[in-house]
Amino acid sequence: MSTASASQEEPRATAGAAHEPAELRLVALSGLPMVRPGDDLADLILQALERGGERLKDGDVVVVAQKIVSKSEGRTVAIDTVEPSPRAVQLAQETGRDARIVELILSESEEVLRSSYDVIVVVHRLGFVMANAGIDQSNVAQGNGAGVALLLPLDPDASSTALREALRRRTGADGGIIINDSHGRPFRTGTVGVALGVAGLPGLLDLRGRPDLFDRRLRSTEIGLADEIASAASLLMGQADEGRPVILVRGVPHARREGDARELIRPRSRDLFR
Repeated sequence: MSTASASQEEPRATAGAAHEPAELRLVALSGLPMVRPGDDLADLILQALERGGERLKDGDVVVVAQKIVSKSEGRTVAIDTVEPSPRAVQLAQETGRDARIVELILSESEEVLRSSYDVIVVVHRLGFVMANAGIDQSNVAQGNGAGVALLLPLDPDASSTALREALRRRTGADGGIIINDSHGRPFRTGTVGVALGVAGLPGLLDLRGRPDLFDRRLRSTEIGLADEIASAASLLMGQADEGRPVILVRGVPHARREGDARELIRPRSRDLFR
């Protein structure tokens, strides 16, 4: 086995040696009730913080599940009230889905990109490429008849901003809000948390021009900061009966600025797969 002499070795990176240890703390808030239309989410979050012996601090990020935002905003539809269009009926036959659910998917979407059994991949009206327009019936009280479907918030960035302002007024703490949802990915199996709405922190973190450990300038590095936080929070939120829709995140190791989730949507002109 050949070895390189010390003079031939690449210099060891030392730039990060003096950095302080980093720690990210995530706390699942417990005891939130089933959210109903018109509920004050800020009040429910503050009650949960108090029960857990926590209080908001500057720089904290509160990650909130999309479902409770949609419920509080009344984004539910009784499926029995939906009249499917001919296009919805045809697509339902092709995918094996309820034509009324397909009609809701179409009404929430700008374009259908792909479809297969039980899945319709669309460009949502918010710009996200996602399965079934984010329409869901899990963890939603179904009532009588054919049940109830839950739609995404009308404007998740605006919902995030309103919740951030409500919490700041009541606590004085200047933090951030992320509305979190679970998305599949086209080239990997399994869902991950993504940010549907953002307020009080960057959606996208642009590191281009910054030096690496060897003082080379980064040329293409952009980090989906809000998505990374949302995905971390999803580990505690869970996907089934955990009942933990709000996560307190403390110690995000990046500078703050105003941002939104629209930063995370790749422009079609830069999309190599459409």
